[in-house]
This record gives sequence, C-alpha cells and structure tokens, in this order.
Amino acid sequence: MAAPFPRALLFLILVLAPGYSHAGFFSVEIEGFNPEKLISDAKKFFDANDGGLKGEAGKYADDVDSLSGEEAGFVDVDPANLPKDKDEFDTKYAGKWELVSQNSGVSAMHMQLMPNNKALIFDSTVFGPSLINFPKGDVCPLDPTKKPDCTAHAVIYDTENAALRPLHIVTNPWCSSGNLAADGSVLSTGGFEDGAKSIRTLGPCDTCDWQDTPNVLGDPRWYATQVTLEDGSFIVVGGRKAYSYELVPPTGKPNGQAIYFPFIDETTDLDENNLYPFVHLLPDGNLFVFANSRSILFDPKGNKVIKEFPRLLGGSRNYPASGMSALLPLRLDDKTNSKDVQAQVIICGGARPKAFRLAEKNKTYVPALQDCGRLVVSDPNPAWMRENMPSRRVMGDMLILPTGDLLMLNGAKKGASAWGNAKEPNYKPVLFRPNKVGKDRFKELKAATIPRMYHSTSIVLPDGKILVGGSNTNSRYFFKGVEFPTEMRMEKFSPPYLAPALQKYRPQILVDVSDNTMTYGNDFHIRFLVGYIRKEVRMQDIKVTMYAPPFTTHGYSMNQRLIQLGIPELSVEGGVHHALTRAPPSGRIAPPGYYLVFVVYRGVPSIGTWVRIQ
Repeated sequence: MAAPFPRALLFLILVLAPGYSHAGFFSVEIEGFNPEKLISDAKKFFDANDGGLKGEAGKYADDVDSLSGEEAGFVDVDPANLPKDKDEFDTKYAGKWELVSQNSGVSAMHMQLMPNNKALIFDSTVFGPSLINFPKGDVCPLDPTKKPDCTAHAVIYDTENAALRPLHIVTNPWCSSGNLAADGSVLSTGGFEDGAKSIRTLGPCDTCDWQDTPNVLGDPRWYATQVTLEDGSFIVVGGRKAYSYELVPPTGKPNGQAIYFPFIDETTDLDENNLYPFVHLLPDGNLFVFANSRSILFDPKGNKVIKEFPRLLGGSRNYPASGMSALLPLRLDDKTNSKDVQAQVIICGGARPKAFRLAEKNKTYVPALQDCGRLVVSDPNPAWMRENMPSRRVMGDMLILPTGDLLMLNGAKKGASAWGNAKEPNYKPVLFRPNKVGKDRFKELKAATIPRMYHSTSIVLPDGKILVGGSNTNSRYFFKGVEFPTEMRMEKFSPPYLAPALQKYRPQILVDVSDNTMTYGNDFHIRFLVGYIRKEVRMQDIKVTMYAPPFTTHGYSMNQRLIQLGIPELSVEGGVHHALTRAPPSGRIAPPGYYLVFVVYRGVPSIGTWVRIQ
C-alpha cells in the first residue's frame, strides 16, 4: 500500500528544480551528503505517479471548475444563522510586529506550545548542520553519512526570553505529525526514511528529551495528519502513498495495524493534493475528513463513512495545494449534550490542482485561491457557503485566537508548496471574524517584513501574541544567493486586541483562587479582575474560552480547537469577579489534556492559564 522508501526518496528530490545549482551559495553542509545528485532520478517517480489506485479528484476539479474557481457560485453566510457577538470594543489598531530572536537554532518547520509555556521547534535531520550545537560531552547522533552530527535538529524555545535548549532526535521527523498528549507531553508520528514509522515522545519537564521508537507504525507516515480522539488516543491519517489510517493509544504503543481508507486513495491525483488531510473531531464523536476537494463524515471506531458532503468548488486545498482549515469555536452555552453543539468547519485558500506540476516543471506560478468555504457539518443537509478573502493565499497558517476570531498569516500569493514552487509572499495577516456580516468579517492587519514561505509556522501564546518562525524553501540551510533564504529569525505579532488603548480593560485571571483542573460536565470556578473596573460587568460582555494549542506544520494546525464555556452565574465582590462556568460535557467536545483558559471582556482577552481536563 505504501511506496518503498527508495521511490519516496526520489519524489522528495523532485521538488528541486531541474538545473537548479547552489554553486557559490553560503550554506551549511555535511561532507558527502549531496541531495542534488538524485535530481536526474527524481523525474522517474514523478512521471510514473499514477495518482493512486482510484484518484480522479484533481482531474475532476480542473474539468468542472473555472480557471481559478472564482466563477463558481458563491453563497454568503445567512446573518440569521450567526451567533450574536458580544459588544466588543472598536479599534483601528492593525497589530504590531516585533523581532524577538535572530537565531531559532533550527528552522521552525514544526512547532508546538507545551504546558510549561515553552515551544517545541524541530525540522529534519537531513538538511545538514543546524545553527545550534550540543554541549560538549553529549553523544552526537549520526548524520545520513553515518558520521556524528553534533548540531541539534530540535530545540525547546523559551517564549519569554528566546533561550534555546537543544534536543536529541534520532529518527528523521521531516514532515511529520503530532499533538499534545493528555499528560502534557508531545507525541509525534511519522517522518522520512528511518522516521516514517516512528513514534516520538517528549515530556514537559525542563530536562526532558526525545524518546524515539522506530518501526512501530503500520504504514510509513510522511505528510500525515494526527488528531486526538475523545478518549485521548490518536488517529493518524494518510501520508505519501499511505492510503490508510491507524490508531495509536494514549500510551503511544500502537499495534502496528494500518486500516485501508478508500477515501484517501480516491482523493489523490497526479500532484497528490491530499497530503496533510484536514481532520477535525466533531461533537458527535465522528471525524470530518477533508482531502483535495472532497470531505466525509467518518466513524473511526466503526471504520465507516457515514456520509459524503458536497464538494468544495474552486480547486485543491491540501498539500501541495496547501490551503488552511479550522473547526470554528464550539459554543456550549447551556448545552449538556455534546450532540447539540453546532459544528462548523472553515477552509480557505489553496491552489489549482495542477499548480504544483506547473511550478515544478514549467516554472509557471499560477495565482493561489482567494476563497473561503464554510460548512455547518452538524446540519442534516449542509451546503458550502463561500466568500472571498482580501488576498490570495497558499501555504498560509490559520490560528484560532482566544476571542474566537481567526488569524490567517504567512504563505504566498502564487504557486504551491515544496521547494522553490511559490512566488510573491503574502505579508499581510488577515483577521477573520466569523460572527460579523459581509465584508466586516475580514480585516487586513499590519504587514510583516520577513517572507514566511514554505516550511514556516506560527502558534498562539498564552499572552495572546503570535509566535512566528521558519521558512525554508531550500534543500538545506541557505542564507544568501537564493530568492528566499532559510529563515532563522523569530517574531511575535500582536493582534488588534492588544492595542495599547485597550489594555486598561484587559482581564486578569487570579490563578491562586481559580480552579486549575476540570471534570467533564462539572462546575468550573474562575476568578478575575477586569482592568480598572471594580463594579460588576454585564454577563453578556464576558466570555470564558478554552483553547487546545495545536501542532503546526505545513500550514495546518492539527488538533486546534476553541470552546466557549457557558456561564450560568457571574458575581463580583471587592472588585473580584467570580464566574461559575460548566466544563465541557465529554471528550467529544474537549479531549482529555491541557488547555489554555482565557477570560475575554468585550473582545479583550486575559493572559491564558493552563487547565487540565480529565
């Protein structure tokens, strides 16, 4: 079912353009390791790629859609179906960028926030030496030429002071997947070559290092998606030439069985366009699975496709077409049954089905897609509602903010994913406010100055800022002589809710007198101040949200979800507000583990505090 590694290796090298020369470039290299020598063989795999056993999705999309999909019927969101917004403060503040580090040690291809407020960053073990060394005396892993490589390819990044701690990673995690486990550790699956069947775990302690177990997955998982299920176990879906899924228990010890998944087979095409499929756990315990331009409701325990949703017109959305997706915030209010909670998915951007091939073979960079599609998957007969973003975007990131709004950033306006296959960086972040009407839903923010192209990442931090890093469109670390040098600088972006004029209204959670654990369906108490306000604020002006920090790579934030808790009671005494909220009713809404809880007052969030639900 999955291709043997030599063929996968050839396809890997495909993304180097024919005739592409690095002569005279400043780079870091390992003696004897030269990926360019395989360029001539790479075309053999690409030209022989059959698009899967059943895959016709890309051909169908090109035949049916218009040139960019923009003439296909657009249906606006019905304002009557939108939840009513809180009375939020209005601000013209467009955000702020700040450079916080010149050197992340490794380029940030994968990133995950951990419950100790540190960020895990890692890339690949075959890109040559990184810019951070192991301490003297450490045992150095072997590089691809079987020589010791005493530079790290994974680090712990301190989000407050940018300090780095190198980690030892043994099997190659290139283009892997991951999530936070229920105990706060990171569990990562798959990768390249010796890492394709690996499971790696990293604990949250200050001295923890990777524990790497190779050859335990049923199929090689390169460009696969990993999502946490309601019981804290994981499902790993797809990957290059892996038309299957498999389950990994919370212990991280799988049975090595891969289950054939026809949908993944059917949705691949000659450019693939179904890698890193979008997978979201829904309130009924089933999964929304989107690949290429198609989506289904899937029962992972019964191995059953319950229904197929309408196709999303416009083009392809998954790697290398690389759109963005998120499950919109789940609003609990007074709902005690998970099945009563509305579930809505959004997918934005992407590329035409042949965009990768055109860039790779002809150096033709077609415009990225500009549309967003929203689907209320909990409706009996849902239909996609489509609207345009302010600009085109491929390879972008989509993050859910503590307020329930979405932030889109990074990526390009033309081309597709893979080395050197995109042009025109999209420097402008876009704020998407799902509960606004019409054009008010989108707001362009302050432009960045650093291109964040292929292999860039971003995550939401507890203080509400966005940590942004990475961008490496090259086969190794190249810092000059290329159009888009390997990027080691780390930035933070402040969204509009961090406007200086709004900080006097910012809530402050009183951690010592608030709960730090949740039990499903039970009361959860949180006490807080609201800026300088000491009298009671209106209940309708307060939101309590809990956020699952995602594992972000290749434009997809796996396992990301935000839940708005119901607030049955709100009181104030001595200027301290006490919100009695109710924890989510089950793991279908919030799988067990660690979440950031925020109090939001009229659109201004507090600093988040970590809470564990079990």
